[in-house]
Amino acid sequence: MEHHLLGIHHVTAITSSAEKIYDFFTYVLGLRLVKKTINQDDIHTYHLFFADDKGSAGTDMTFFDFKGIQKGMHGNNEITRTSFRVPNDAAIDYFVKRFIHYKVNHQPVKEVFGKKVLEFEDFDGQLYALYSDEKNVGVKSGTPWLKGPVPNEFSITGLGPIYLTVKNLELMDYVLVDILGMRKTGKESNLHLYEMGEGGNGGSVILVHNSLIIDGYQGYGTVHHVAFRVSDTNALKSWITKLTSLKIPHSGYVDRFYFESLYSRIYPQILFEFATDGPGFIDDEESYEVLGEKLALPPRFRNHRDYVEKIVRPIDTVRSTKVFEKEYF
Repeated sequence: MEHHLLGIHHVTAITSSAEKIYDFFTYVLGLRLVKKTINQDDIHTYHLFFADDKGSAGTDMTFFDFKGIQKGMHGNNEITRTSFRVPNDAAIDYFVKRFIHYKVNHQPVKEVFGKKVLEFEDFDGQLYALYSDEKNVGVKSGTPWLKGPVPNEFSITGLGPIYLTVKNLELMDYVLVDILGMRKTGKESNLHLYEMGEGGNGGSVILVHNSLIIDGYQGYGTVHHVAFRVSDTNALKSWITKLTSLKIPHSGYVDRFYFESLYSRIYPQILFEFATDGPGFIDDEESYEVLGEKLALPPRFRNHRDYVEKIVRPIDTVRSTKVFEKEYF
């Protein structure tokens, strides 16, 4: 059980604009900004966390806005697409109308591994999908953003399957199964489904096997890394011991304050993170009611708040004083 991955924890991507991604996730997708902070390794860069109503593990997608970074290119050996969970097939149909209304580039609804799926992208060409939970069994999802613009019965409630495009299918299969302990549960054309923990949409990775395309590279519009859930500090330390015993390079223990982490490129070019479920985003700086409204700083940066606030441009993310009308189409 110490080496048991519970599901997807979060996905971190790169955006060309913190302001535009805030608007897109808040007003179009209806996810809640639960933490507005800095990249702890580059304080000139915002780190925005969008999640469910409470900031639950397994529900958040986060963004860096590295200054001056080039546009990324999708290709091989890349975390290609991030998906989100919605409650049922009716929610997929709702988001088709919502995307038409907001002029979001999207594809026709299709079925993938028995689930209704709607693929779409943002202004940077970042790739996403919505997965219906109507026929889903497995990892529990989160809570809709209750005060957001999307009706609760249609709202995004967490992360769904994460797509990895790979050239060396055998190597990635070894990484996922033999090292990470996932199980292969399905295949459709060049798509290969792997599950962890209780499985289902919240515990799945989909490999896209394509040996012909060139490698992708990171920049805005691409994913930086994907994190998998582990229960606590002891579980994280057991993964450190395991990777060390296998002579796999890794970061060692990293305290991110909102969770604890370990990073490793077990497969070339793809960064995996292991992250604890807690402590979470409701902390001594922000209560549930005002999550994501101030520039939050982990304790080691708080004595330097004046300096940080001078170099990080302000973004107005106050929502507790606003009323979002639920939008029906």
